[in-house]
Amino acid sequence: MLPRPLAQRVHRIVNAALHSGWDRLRIAGAIAPGTAAAERFGSFGEGSIMGFPYAALYGEKHIHVGSGTTINTWVTMAAGYHPDQSGLPDKVISIGDRSLIGMRCGLVAHESITIGDDVWFGQDIYVTDGNHGYTDPHTPPGLQLGVHQPVVIGDGCWIGHGCVILAGTNLGKHVVVAAGSVVRGTIPDRAVIGGVPARVIRRYEPGVGWVRPDGTGDVIAETETVDTSVLAEALARIEALSEEELADLT
Repeated sequence: MLPRPLAQRVHRIVNAALHSGWDRLRIAGAIAPGTAAAERFGSFGEGSIMGFPYAALYGEKHIHVGSGTTINTWVTMAAGYHPDQSGLPDKVISIGDRSLIGMRCGLVAHESITIGDDVWFGQDIYVTDGNHGYTDPHTPPGLQLGVHQPVVIGDGCWIGHGCVILAGTNLGKHVVVAAGSVVRGTIPDRAVIGGVPARVIRRYEPGVGWVRPDGTGDVIAETETVDTSVLAEALARIEALSEEELADLT
């Protein structure tokens, strides 16, 4: 057994080496345009990245990723029932531009999952266009394959942590889904939904604000989001001012 001071030093060296090696491995394993892994996709847009390690990835030629999209680590993207399945549509999984897929999310598609532009996923979200049946009492449900129904998640949606998006779901644009919700069906644009099963909690009414679906209760006023790019430009102009110019401002 090593003396305590020496053991601590050895542990520190080994710990640093492991973390350094792991960081290098994550960087080297990431999927980005120009890598051999990205070339296996149907398309993989400029500025996009898929973190390493991932949980499961197959059917890449049927997966299309737009530009400026981030897919985090430990994500599953599966197109088809098994690798190299034939007869699949060109776009089984499609993710738009500037979208974000959080850690440990799962996109499991047999025919069609479409995710729009500027969509943000929290962590641990599961999306599927398939299901299992139960009506044959003599066959395990896991072996009873249900009907596939396309899933569409519109531009600008925000999906909270731990949600489940089931087959046949069609989310409109700018829909907010509360954490832990189970979603199925068609949801209109600019709605806030939540629950198991998810239901509309708020909807946007132009000129009024965010109202409850039955029209009763409080109204949340419409607001305008501050454009951070404008703030950044203003800050850059201020930083470029000389001391004399700054003094004139004060």
